[in-house]
Amino acid sequence: MTEKATVAIIGGSGLYHMAGLQDAKEYSVNTPFGNPSAPIMVGMLENMCVAFLARHGQGHHLMPSEVPYRANIYALKSLGVERIVSISACGSLREDYAPGHIVIPDSIFDNTKNRIRTFFGDGLVAHVGVADPFCSDLSSSLEAAIRATGAVTHRGGSFVVIEGPRFSTKAESNTYRAWGMSIIGMTTAPEAFLAREAEICYATMAHVTDFDVWHENESPVTIEMIIQTLNKNTRIAQEAIVNLIRGLKAERPCECGNALSTAIITDPRVVPAATRAKLDLLVGKYLKHV
Repeated sequence: MTEKATVAIIGGSGLYHMAGLQDAKEYSVNTPFGNPSAPIMVGMLENMCVAFLARHGQGHHLMPSEVPYRANIYALKSLGVERIVSISACGSLREDYAPGHIVIPDSIFDNTKNRIRTFFGDGLVAHVGVADPFCSDLSSSLEAAIRATGAVTHRGGSFVVIEGPRFSTKAESNTYRAWGMSIIGMTTAPEAFLAREAEICYATMAHVTDFDVWHENESPVTIEMIIQTLNKNTRIAQEAIVNLIRGLKAERPCECGNALSTAIITDPRVVPAATRAKLDLLVGKYLKHV
């Protein structure tokens, strides 16, 4: 393969392959953080080289907290990826975000407890800015691509991420609503934060499958309910991705590609050689002269 896959799709529940991917090849990528969730499929889509990764593995065998988030992002970065679109299922915490709708959130509340959230450590410290964890430019392009399908689309809202794999209790769900959260899911954190550390643009296409458990007039969320909605929305997701690829410009007008330029606080002279080697893909351009 001579061309870099500059765009990646991370498919979540319900989307395990990307229709229309031509000349696809499967890549098994080894990383310093282990193997990614599944082999990465790379091929051509609308004359652009695109990578596709099944977040939960082939056959959906990884729980949300078992997903090797660092390996996934690192592997995509090693293939040349500069933009990631995450496709995920979510529950709604608002009346106006109904099942079947699609949300492009603009913030995250990380309520997970047991996940590694950074590439850094082992003698190298970086404090990356994530005030706005989703790339605004990519999110705008994604919004336009989804609206072109005719799907009911919402831009904005806070995405609360829980540990899983269980669903929320009513007390938890109502608490998240009181906090002002809009949608709830299990995988956007730390995925979005790691993408920012890797200087990759990241946006989410969140498919509303249910009203979580807070809604008194709706049945509690079930797997059957989620799968039914996701099956209906698979066509929309794939059509939206094609629309997005057609409209993307080669150059990124955002600052995501320089996210680490002011984040590294460690004196480069004291960074252990092993850590330098492990993170060279991410920080090499900032440490190469020291």
